[in-house]
Amino acid sequence: MYKVYGDYRSGNCYKVKLALHLLDIPYEWVAVDILKGETRSEAFLAKNPNGKIPVLELEDGTCLWESNAILNFLADGSELLPREPRLRTQVLQWQFFEQYSHEPFVAVARFIQFYQGLPEERRAEYERCHIDGYKALAVMEQQLMRTPYLVGDSYTIADIALYAYTHVAHEGGFDLSGFPAINAWLARVASHPRHVGMYD
Repeated sequence: MYKVYGDYRSGNCYKVKLALHLLDIPYEWVAVDILKGETRSEAFLAKNPNGKIPVLELEDGTCLWESNAILNFLADGSELLPREPRLRTQVLQWQFFEQYSHEPFVAVARFIQFYQGLPEERRAEYERCHIDGYKALAVMEQQLMRTPYLVGDSYTIADIALYAYTHVAHEGGFDLSGFPAINAWLARVASHPRHVGMYD
C-alpha cells in the first residue's frame, strides 16, 4: 500500500489525496507537521532531501516527491491523463502554470493568513500576492469560459492541480465572486462521485 506523508491542510498534499480517491487507490496517510519542523528531521530528509511535503512512498520503499510529479505518476494510464500528445502537453502546461503563476501567490497568501494569522511583517508581501494571484485567476477564468475543464471536456490532473488551492483561495483573502466560470468549475469538480474534500 502507498504511504502519503503530508499535512491535510496543504493544497499540494490535497492534490495527491484527491487523485488517490478519484482513482480508488488505497493508501495510508502519515501526518507531518511543517510548523513543528518535522520535514527537517533526518528521517524525513531520507525520504525527500528537499524537505517538503507531500511525499509518496511506494510499496518497495522508494519515494516520489513534488505534487505534480506524483499526480502524473498516479494518473498514468487512467482517464485523468490524456494519451494524445497535444492534450497531455496541455495538462503539463497548466501544471507548470500552477507552480509558477498560481501557487506562489494564491497559496502563499493563504499560508500567511491561514497558517500564520497575517502577521504585520508579512502584510506587504500578502498584498503583492493578491495582485499576482488575481492575474492567475483571470487566466483560469478565460479558459473556463471556453471549456468546462482546463483541458477541454474532460476532468484531468490539470484540474486537480489548480482546484487544490483555488477552492480555498478565500482562506488567503481572495474574493472569487467576480469569477463565475471558476465558480462553476469548482462546483463541477466537487460533484465527481469519488470526490473527497480537503478537510474530509
